[in-house]
Amino acid sequence: MVRKMSVPPMQLVDYDGEGTQLCAVVEEIGSITVKRALIPEPTDGEVRVKVKWVGICGSDVEVFRGAREPEFVSYPTRLGHEVAGVIDKVGPNVIGLKVGDPVALRYIWGAFAEYVCCTPFSVKVLPQTLPLIEGSLIEVLPGIIHAAELGDISPHKNVLITGQGVSGLVMTQVVSLYSPRNLVVTDLFDEKLELARKYGATHTYKLPSSDASTMDILGKDFPDGFDVVIPCLLEGDGMVDAIDAASQNGRIIMYGCIGTCHKPVDFFKVHKKRLDIFSTEPKRDIDNRHYFDKGLQLVLDGLVNTEEMITHVIHLSNIAEAFKLRNEHKGDTIHVMIDCETNV
Repeated sequence: MVRKMSVPPMQLVDYDGEGTQLCAVVEEIGSITVKRALIPEPTDGEVRVKVKWVGICGSDVEVFRGAREPEFVSYPTRLGHEVAGVIDKVGPNVIGLKVGDPVALRYIWGAFAEYVCCTPFSVKVLPQTLPLIEGSLIEVLPGIIHAAELGDISPHKNVLITGQGVSGLVMTQVVSLYSPRNLVVTDLFDEKLELARKYGATHTYKLPSSDASTMDILGKDFPDGFDVVIPCLLEGDGMVDAIDAASQNGRIIMYGCIGTCHKPVDFFKVHKKRLDIFSTEPKRDIDNRHYFDKGLQLVLDGLVNTEEMITHVIHLSNIAEAFKLRNEHKGDTIHVMIDCETNV
C-alpha cells in the first residue's frame, strides 16, 4: 500500500516551560491559534526536525475556510506541510541521516510547529549551500513533475494551466521544460501573470472573475481547446471548466480541483471528447522518492525558482495574521511563509 500523508502526534499542554514548544491548531473553521505542546521525541526509526520554514499552501487555506468535506478533515486539526528545517535528533535504527542535516519534508501535515518527528521516507536532505527558505517548496515538486509527465507533453501540443498561485507558478516553470507548442495560463491577478510570463508562459489571460468560463475568454484564440489541461485551482468546480477547455482526445491532469465539485459534471462530454483524466500523486513509494530527487535537482540547477514568489514572511506566533492575509486572495499576496524558529 502506498504511503499517505500523516499528522505526527503532538501532545498539547496548558503550560509554558522547558520541554514545550509552540504549535498552531485550527480549533474551528476560520480560527487558527497558537498553543503549547510537548517537544516530541523520535521513536524507533524516526528523526526529529527543528522546523524553520513552512509555507501556507492553498490546501491549508481550504481547511481553514471549511471548504473540505468532513471525510477529509475534522476539527480541531493541525496544518502545514511545505516544510524545511534541520534534523536535531536521530532515533534508534536510523542510518544515513544525521544531526545537522538540512532537510525538506513531504507527506507530513501538522508542521506549523517548532519540532516534528517523522520517518526517513518523508525526508529529503538538502545541500548545506541551499538557503532553507528555498527548500520548503520542494515538497510540491514530486506531484508537479508527475503531472507534467502524465500530460505526455511534446512540442506539437497546446497546454493550459488554470490558476497561477504558488503551485501554478511552479507548474508553469516545470511544464515549460517539456517544450509545449503553446503554454497558456490564466489567473485573476496581473502580478501572477507577470511572473508566469517570466517562467515560460507563451500566452497569459486575466479572467474577470473566479467563475468565468475559460473558453469564453480563450476560445477565439484556441477554438479547438487544449491537448493538455492542468487545473491548479483549489475548488473542485474547476473540473467542469477543465472539461470544457480540453480538446478532442485531450488529457486533464488533476493537480488541483481536488475539492468537492458542486456543479454538475457532464460525463457524456468526457465520453464524446474521448478525454483521459489523471490524478497526480505518485502511485508507488519509489516514484515519490524519484520525483523528490528530480525536483531538488531542478532547483539546484536554477531551472525552478522557489523563492521569488515569496511575498510575506510571518512568525509562527502571529500565524492568525498570516492566515488572514493569505485568505484575502490578492494579487500582491502569493506565498506566505511562516518562520517557526524561536529562541525562547
